[in-house]
Amino acid sequence: MELYTSERINKNLTSIRLKSGELLYLLEGETKCALVDCGYGVCCLGEYIKTLTDKPVTVFLTHGHIDHAMAAPEFENVYLNKKDIPIYQRQCAVEERISYAHAGLGAEADKLKVEDYTPAEPEKNFHDLEHGMIFDFAPFHLEAYEFPGHTPGSMIFLIPEMKILILGDACNNATFMFDEMCSPLAEYKKALLIIRGQLSGKYDRVFISHHVMEADVEVMDQMIEVCDEILAGEADDLPFEFMGMKAFIAKKCNERFEREDGKFANLIYNKNKLFK
Repeated sequence: MELYTSERINKNLTSIRLKSGELLYLLEGETKCALVDCGYGVCCLGEYIKTLTDKPVTVFLTHGHIDHAMAAPEFENVYLNKKDIPIYQRQCAVEERISYAHAGLGAEADKLKVEDYTPAEPEKNFHDLEHGMIFDFAPFHLEAYEFPGHTPGSMIFLIPEMKILILGDACNNATFMFDEMCSPLAEYKKALLIIRGQLSGKYDRVFISHHVMEADVEVMDQMIEVCDEILAGEADDLPFEFMGMKAFIAKKCNERFEREDGKFANLIYNKNKLFK
């Protein structure tokens, strides 16, 4: 099965798409590369990366979820915010990832064998990823910003020379904010306001991690509006269920999370987790 495909965003930045819809981003400098996220650990991502570059790769994880961090054992140098290590450890088992593959690929997942999955490494030695860290991939830099909400240790990345922001799952068209690890919605809105101020004027393109590669450049402004509507009790509230958890989609949309009103940002939330 051809699980990975790639698309050039520009000469030095490539998106890597898994067949199940997840997106990774490879930044190629003169002598080394940065890889933002590494998927759910299947079909040897490291070998696929070698078809794109022969330079050494350092991995930077937006967060510790099953669909973003599980190929970490394939790479020597991996950065993850320490607040998300418990999430990674809880979800890295191969059995968990087989279930995830079936959810994303359907019957095609039956073509995968257990040995196609990266062996689980719960005690993976991560480098700690912290707010304000800047990494040199000359002639480019990767700047890390803490953006808690979706998970306690969610991080986003700015490539200032390209004016490109990679938001991962922190803020997109279907931001999950309903499980036990998510922040209360009021705290998430505070984080949004902070990060919007820190990044104002520094980017003109935004990339996310699922299905649709590029987001509306005003996605954070729109998400603040969505949060305000939820907190005021004015959201559309479409019922939503995921892996036995019930929640609500804030704004009316179709099955691809395309909003009826034409705006991009949307949020799926737990009504019992608004303020605490």
